[in-house]
Amino acid sequence: MTSPNPSYASYPSLIDRTVLISGGTTGIGADMVAQFVAQGAKVSFLGRNREAADALIASVVGEGTRHTPLFLQCDVCDIPALQAAINTARMHFGPISALVNNAANDQRQSIEETTVASWDNGMAVNLRHQFFAVQAVIEDMQTLGGGSIINLGSISWKNKTGGMPAYTTSKAAIQGLTRTLARDLGPHNIRVNTLVPGWVMTEKQIKLWLDDAGEREIDQMQCLKARLDSADISRMALFLAADDSKMCTAQDFIVDAGWS
Repeated sequence: MTSPNPSYASYPSLIDRTVLISGGTTGIGADMVAQFVAQGAKVSFLGRNREAADALIASVVGEGTRHTPLFLQCDVCDIPALQAAINTARMHFGPISALVNNAANDQRQSIEETTVASWDNGMAVNLRHQFFAVQAVIEDMQTLGGGSIINLGSISWKNKTGGMPAYTTSKAAIQGLTRTLARDLGPHNIRVNTLVPGWVMTEKQIKLWLDDAGEREIDQMQCLKARLDSADISRMALFLAADDSKMCTAQDFIVDAGWS
């Protein structure tokens, strides 16, 4: 992908903008990498899967690509490693203007199966890194005169989804985190919003969780009957990172086809 899809919006303010995306090797994150690159942004992305990252870079770089994305192998649960990776991204592309806190794991566990270790891991992989990534880019955004932070949430807790208490709790907490960060960072012209996806048909979701009952649930609960894909979420992220949303902060932007 070397240029934006002509069916959708192009954002001139994203050209040469420095963007950092966590969990960018597969699923929604990988599509975000591709779409920001197509807009002409300088994209760094974090993840653990180097093979998937190399394939993604090969697929998005071509004639007309303005900036080749930078992959930084990193486990976001390891906060010192996360901080080091963000610093490497900064040294490579310059101060970070937009942060997309996307990394997460919607592991299923019943109440009875949840242990102290699995609970703490759920908080680490879904919530804790979002705060420390924000902390690591604040000075950059202040230097630039502003920035955009996009925290990925989930409709799961809104819909009272059972069977994964650590995940739904951590995702609910993200919206509280967003609102308090928006208040503290607003004086620096730093916007903080939560992007809340519905049930997105990524390869992982289709392989692990989607069955006939799930298909029926989607048809019953969504107002729009088409299936959500990663690009539907990425296009909202583009808007929130661009200057077009310059007066949007402390908000939830829900992309769920009307489920919640």
